[in-house]
Amino acid sequence: MTAKIGVGILGTGRISDLHVLEYIANPATEIRGLCDRNVELARQKALAWGLKDVKTITDDMDDIFRDSEIDLVEILLPHDIHLRAALGAMEAGKIISLQKPMCSTLEEADILVEAVDGYDRPFKVFENFIFYPPVIKARELIEQGAIGKPISIRIKSHAGYSETEWEVPKSAQDWRQRVERSGGGPLVFDDGHHKFALAWSFMGNPEAVHSFIREVTREDGFVFDAPAMVSFLFPENRVGNLEIVYSPELIINTVYYAQDDRVEISGEKGIIWINGGHGKLGDSPPVILYEGGRFTEFTNIPTGWEQSFILSTRDFINKVCNGGDPVLTTREAREILRFASAAEQSNREGKTIYL
Repeated sequence: MTAKIGVGILGTGRISDLHVLEYIANPATEIRGLCDRNVELARQKALAWGLKDVKTITDDMDDIFRDSEIDLVEILLPHDIHLRAALGAMEAGKIISLQKPMCSTLEEADILVEAVDGYDRPFKVFENFIFYPPVIKARELIEQGAIGKPISIRIKSHAGYSETEWEVPKSAQDWRQRVERSGGGPLVFDDGHHKFALAWSFMGNPEAVHSFIREVTREDGFVFDAPAMVSFLFPENRVGNLEIVYSPELIINTVYYAQDDRVEISGEKGIIWINGGHGKLGDSPPVILYEGGRFTEFTNIPTGWEQSFILSTRDFINKVCNGGDPVLTTREAREILRFASAAEQSNREGKTIYL
């Protein structure tokens, strides 16, 4: 490996703007390659990100794999291409960060898990919500015993409207409407991965999942898999749920997706609320603790959604440089994919899915 870790980005769509932040800022890394089927978009992103000396800008990911100056590959491609891209990067001996979900099906995930088990380079499945600073604070409070043992988690994801939300290209929306490419719906399966990861990180693996998922069409024809209610049963009589709603006239304060996320974790002696995510409603404190008969508000916490990407990438760079398991490992990511897939299966079959 060269003095700096050379980074190649596969896919320069909307979300790449957040994935590159830490690679640009971190003194241990340098972006040396960009790949997108729209090579002109990749060139525009290089300029927008202030990258003047990117050696390889291409529409062929094999060019990134062949580049000996690229050590680490960040894969930000449609879900149905994840397995092929990851195996190609592994064949080239690259360090890998693969955008969630790891694959579009559990069958593909099993192939990847087996391949990574015999791989001697770091491999991360990227998940940012568990690195969101208010989530980190909530986890610290739980580890300190502030609410006792967690016994339930409630997650509310509310999509709405914002004049300041970022523009997402139609091409990025189109493939998410095709289940054979995305693996599931845009809110329950794709964005839902973040929420299932939160539930997993606080409560562990579920024993059973039951869901009701309906559809609503936005004015531009985009179909949301909402409203939806997904219920979870965890070991030791613990429960949880994910509620997803689309309110077309609900104004959300955001510069990212027009979506508000809230989490409530109840324990044996207290409750924690996490307010915000992609965007927010009003000015609620990012974390609130109820314990010992009183409320404590935690306000001195960064709440920009970009912080979760920065911290997730920083953690991976540290693991690459100093050792340790990445977050998520492929086995952890498979458990979260199984969680999300069970929600889709439950709705299709109209029954509880036992895991």
